[in-house]
Formats: sequence, structure tokens, C-alpha cells
Amino acid sequence: MIPVNVIFSPDWWNRRFGVSFEEPFYLDVETRIANDVLMRRALYEFFAIGEPHPQPRPVIGSRHIAGGFIIPATLGVPIRFMAGQAAWPTPLNLDRDAARLLRAPDVAKTWPMSALIEQMDALQSRFGYVTGDLNTGGLVNNAVELRGNDLFADLKEDPELADHLLAIVAETVVGVSRILRQRTGTTSIAVNRSIVSVGPAIHLTSNCSVSMISPRLYESRVLPHELRVAELLAPYGIHHCGSNLQKYADAYNRMDLKFLDVGFGSDIEACSRLFPAAFLNLRMSPVRMLQGSEDQAYGDALQALTACGRREMVGVCCINMDGDTPDANVRAMFRAAADFSAKVA
Repeated sequence: MIPVNVIFSPDWWNRRFGVSFEEPFYLDVETRIANDVLMRRALYEFFAIGEPHPQPRPVIGSRHIAGGFIIPATLGVPIRFMAGQAAWPTPLNLDRDAARLLRAPDVAKTWPMSALIEQMDALQSRFGYVTGDLNTGGLVNNAVELRGNDLFADLKEDPELADHLLAIVAETVVGVSRILRQRTGTTSIAVNRSIVSVGPAIHLTSNCSVSMISPRLYESRVLPHELRVAELLAPYGIHHCGSNLQKYADAYNRMDLKFLDVGFGSDIEACSRLFPAAFLNLRMSPVRMLQGSEDQAYGDALQALTACGRREMVGVCCINMDGDTPDANVRAMFRAAADFSAKVA
């Protein structure tokens, strides 16, 4: 069967089940474990995902929501927590002088990793193991939280400063991810659960903001840092939610990618041809899932799989679905993948 994964927004969880995404959701051990059980049970009851009777487990980071704040927080970015919204980093908008003075922290001694490491020690003693991981974001995503929108100008006009910030982010991402991988064996299931279908140990970087810069600028300014991270955190994959993945193929193929998120609107046929060795995870539009019909949801998934033309090394997902998204539309996506599998078998 072609794997299908879904992630619902905090709004969905808050409205449907009263889950609050204030600070305890992320940083209080008992709240995190209780919500993990609740969310796993709900996914099974609504969509037959997972197990029917989930038991408490020593989870250090939720795998049921998208978005991350660990790297920005570790670098000193204030985080806003709200009941029905994902943790929201408030960009520092550092000026040039402050940005030049910034240095990578000792992540093990810096909040929130210092607190989470203590919790992992306690969970290890209590359960005998630790599971779960944290969304460490991507290089450009995190650098924007430090410098704000001026980072995009820096990439062209002040490349030395941009390189400095990207190097600090890369070092911090590697430091946090190595701690997680050592303790749980994974780093990025919290970025996209679909990597479980390929290899849970894959480190998946979030290149959401990369689609806002040209492929040439990405290759000249960002890729050198990405290559370093990909080497240190292999096996490696890229989440590219932009509608232009095919345009970055030359740069991305300089890495040994095991997994690629294919943003909705990308040329799927071209991506299948340009990335023959990577697992392609075809992302559906959460807006169309919210606003469209059941037939449209089915058609979007079936059309994407048909364009990809693969029987293996392909999956489907939809991330950050709103609280009003019809359940029937979600089930239609699963049905389309099953029908496509049956048709090509």
C-alpha cells in the first residue's frame, strides 16, 4: 500500500479535543505524555491510524503537529504559546552589529534543551527508553527568526553576514539533532511522519523559505551549509513545501537525498524524473482539503500519484489541516491512494 500521513493543525486538536498548545504541551512531561495518548487514540478512532489502545510512552516531543521552535528558542528567540496555535517564534530582527556578535550556544546547557535533557534522563530511568523527537526546522527558516526579513537582502548584499548566521544555525541544528538521535534514534518524525515509511533515522530539514529565493542564490549561499549538515546528519531528506521543487533539482541532487517532500503545485512528473532515487512524498493542499469537495480531495491525490507514475518510493500526505476540514475529505485521500495501489498492482 502507498503510505498516507496526515497532520492536523493545533486549531483542529484544540477545537475537536480541547488540547491546549500552551507551554506545558511541549515542556511538561506529564502533559506531553497524556496528550500523546489522547492524540494517538483520536487518530485511530477517526482514521484508523496507529493502534486502538495506545499506552503511555516516554515521548520527548510530539509527532502529531507540525512546526518547531527549539532552534529559535535555543538561539534566544522569544516564543509565544497559545492554546489553539502552534508555538510561534517572534523574530529578533537583529541589526547587523548584533547579528555579527551572535555565536552558537552550548545547546546542552541552554534552555529549552537543558530542560529537555533532564526530562530525557528521567524518562529513561522511568521507562527504560525515550521516544519522539523535535522539529529543528531548516537553515533559512531559522536564520529568518534571527535577522527577520532583512536576511533575504543579506543573501545578496551582505553575504558575509548571511554566511555567519547560516553557519550558526547549522551548528545549532547539528548539536540538537545529535543529542536527539543519540537518545531516541530519530530526529525528524516530528517534521513529517512519512519518513517512517522510508527510514525513521532520516534527518529531514525544513526548506519552507527556500522557495522564496532563486535556485542560483540558494546554490551559492545556502547549499554550502546544507551540504555540511547533510554530511553530519546523514541519512538526509528535504521538506520543500513550495510549489517549485523541480527548479532546485540541480542543487538538491548534490546531496544524497533519501526523502523529498514535494510541495503542492510542483511539477510532479518532472520531480519523479529528476529525483529517481529519493522517496517522493506528495503533499496535498490543506486549503483545498478545507474548501473543496470530497471528490476534489480524491481527485487531487489520484492525479498526483498518476503524475508521479510510481508504484514504490512514493507517499501522500496533507499537513496542517484546519479545524473545519471535513473528515470525508481526509478519508478520500486515503481511498485514492488505496485505489491507485490496486490499479497498478
